[in-house]
Amino acid sequence: MGYNRQFDLSLDDIELIENALRYKQKSLSIDDAPELWLSEKEERLKQTQELLGRLHNQKQFYRPKKGSYVSG
Repeated sequence: MGYNRQFDLSLDDIELIENALRYKQKSLSIDDAPELWLSEKEERLKQTQELLGRLHNQKQFYRPKKGSYVSG
């Protein structure tokens, strides 16, 4: 047996995961979990931020093939 390396997630699924991670990050940041030691909170915050970063880096953002790109 091994790990499933193929995932079939919709954009809504990814958005839900990102929102849940941000909520977790916020609750750890505002001391909503006083039973955790500071070093444990910092480690969980770091892991959450790194996972959000990996999700972000896998996204493909739209850029036109011709012409200038103007953001915003």
